[in-house]
Parts: sequence; C-alpha cells; structure tokens
Amino acid sequence: MSRIGKARSLRPEFVAALVLAALFLPSALPAPFANAQTVLTTVTKVPGPVAVAYDSAKGEVFVANYQDNTVSVISDANSSVLGTVPVRIDPFAVAYDSAKGEVFVANNGNSTVSVISDANNSVVATVVVGSGPIAVAYDSAKGEVFVANHNDNTVSVISDATDSVVAKVSVGTSDFRGTLTPRGVAYDSAKGDVFVANFGNRTVSVISDATNSVVAKVAVGESPFAVAYDSTKGEVFVANEGGNTVSVISDANNSVVATVTVGTSPVAVAYDSSNGEVFVANSGDNTVSVISDANNFAVATVPVGTGPFAVAYDSAKGEAFVANVGDNTVSVIDPSGLVTKATSSSSSSSSSASSPASSVASGGQSALPLGSNTIVFGLIDVAILVGLMTAMLRSVRRRRSRNASATT
Repeated sequence: MSRIGKARSLRPEFVAALVLAALFLPSALPAPFANAQTVLTTVTKVPGPVAVAYDSAKGEVFVANYQDNTVSVISDANSSVLGTVPVRIDPFAVAYDSAKGEVFVANNGNSTVSVISDANNSVVATVVVGSGPIAVAYDSAKGEVFVANHNDNTVSVISDATDSVVAKVSVGTSDFRGTLTPRGVAYDSAKGDVFVANFGNRTVSVISDATNSVVAKVAVGESPFAVAYDSTKGEVFVANEGGNTVSVISDANNSVVATVTVGTSPVAVAYDSSNGEVFVANSGDNTVSVISDANNFAVATVPVGTGPFAVAYDSAKGEAFVANVGDNTVSVIDPSGLVTKATSSSSSSSSSASSPASSVASGGQSALPLGSNTIVFGLIDVAILVGLMTAMLRSVRRRRSRNASATT
C-alpha cells in the first residue's frame, strides 16, 4: 500500500474521534466559557505600576508608580490619564478613604505615607510610619488607615482625622531566608477586623480595630502576598504567591474553608461585589484568575499585560483595573466579555485579544478544568491522537498477521 493510501486509511478514525469530541464538548463546557471576561482597554505609559485603588466618588483610579515616585490618576470614563501626582520614594501601595476623599500612598523607600486629596490631586499630608510600608487598607468604621510595614513586622494605624499614627501592632515573623512580613492587608467591615498576610510564615494575622491588637492567626498557603474581603460571603481571600493558590477564610470562625488553585505567582486580589467574583493577578504567567465566591472555583482566566502586580474593582463601571509592572500598562477587564478593544492615554488602537475562561464542575459532577480557549483545540488534538494511535495499532496487527501468514 502506498503512503498516500496509508494516510487515507486513518481518516475514518479521525472522523470518529472528532465527532466524539464535538458531541462531548457542548455538554462538558459550562456556561461561563461562552461569556469569558475580556480586556476592554489598555492604558499605556504608566511608569512601573505596582498598586491600584478605585475612588468611588470621583470615578477615578489611582495607580502607584514605583519607577518614578508618582501616582497616576486615571479616569474610568475613558481610561485616560488625567494627571500625575509626585509622592515620596518607591510608592508601593495605595488605598482610598471614602469619608475624607483622600488617597493614602505607602512609600516603601522612606517609610512614609503620602495623603492625596482627590479634590485637586495634590499631596496634603505626609505621615511617618514603620519601616518599609508595603500595603495599606482603609477602615471605614473607625476612620483609620492600616499600613503594613514589612521591614519591622508591624502595622501602623493612621487616624484620617489628624493624619497621624495612633497605634502600632506587631504581626508576623521573619522566615529562614530573612524575608520579612507582612505583605498584604484588608479590612473586614462586618467584623471590624483587619486581615494581614504574613509572607514569611504562612499565616494571616487578624487585628481587631476596637483594640488594635491581634485576636487570631490563621495558617494559609505558601508565601501569602495579598488579601481581599468579600462582603457578601463574609470571607477573606488570600493570594499565596509561593503556592499558586488562594486561601479562603471564613470570618465567622477565622478558619480556611477552601483552597483554590490559580495561575503562577498570584500577588494581588480584589473583590467584585456586582458579580460575586474575586480577581487574582498572577504575576508569573501574565493572567488574572477569576474566582466565583459561590463555589470557590476559578471560572475564568484572563490574559493581561506583562507582570500583573495589582488589581482593583471599579463598582460604578463594573470593571477591574490591573496594574502590569512589566510593561508599564494598566489593563481594564470587562466582566461582560462582550467588547474587546485597546486604547491608551495618548492614542488608541484595535486589538483582537479576547480572554478565555476556565471552569470547574461542582455539585458532585466530574470536574473539567478549562484554562483557555486552547482547551477546545487541546481536546481535539487528543481526539486526533487517539485516532492516530488506534490506526497505528491496527496497522501493527495487520503487519504481524501478514508476517505470521508468510512464515507459515
């Protein structure tokens, strides 16, 4: 038989395998696959973005730029840069104070916090805190700002009434490599607690804002880096950079109730109150994982810019802003997944990039992880491979049968 003839003899297996794949895929793929989140807009020329916060009063997004000691102010109306505010050395974290209309910026390089008024986008105060401030969160009940200082294992508590430190809380410890903690902080409005991710010892410290003291410590995954509070579920999501997971803590008893596998090196997390979803920035593979808080499963994976390092949710627009430190951009994710385009502060251009989704079946059914649109082609490739292997086995059997006949 000619080689062409052999190739043609494989076609029935191909057809059968592809038909099986076509029959299998529609029932296996869950609903979120068809409505995957997409990157709606990309804001460029943002120098070294490492932190981002949403200002609900002004409809603006504040981005801390580690590279040039500034904070960029982005309008969520058109995703353009409205202005740039100079701050102190190495701004590394940012939080919005809704009561005062101010933005607090942790300057890692000189142990200060710059306070920006959103009325005129200018610095109105500078507060000295602990050594190496690296994360910040606003406590709306007390009118206080909690600043995690990773060089001395403390959390500074700032009163927004006086812009002065009113307390300092010791948390975390150093690990065997000398890496200091803490790294992330978030405020739980229902319990009046502050959750602090301790990078060096795999724990989260729980601080009561009533006493400014640690009331619990929760063991989580490897190298917890960031934390966010889910007000609907009363849960706290902790991004574990070293383990590629997110630990879900119930604030009812301060215990881990779920662990979700996400992308590579998750370093930031934000809660989407409209959709009940959590956005996780994965710095190692340039993606954002989307977790449903209904079942604590990753339901989508969104490709973004290079080195996503921070994420914030815009409740007015229903969008997520992702700071990409590797390529000096901010990606804006559209949860509806209906539009895909790209614009910048200086120019606009079209983009055909769309985001794939990943979902996991629940409720006792078999789980099917879906990482991207390539899963479809992957399954088809598997089907083709099965067809090839089947044809090869049949060919081997025929050859052996002919050889056996020839010897007899």
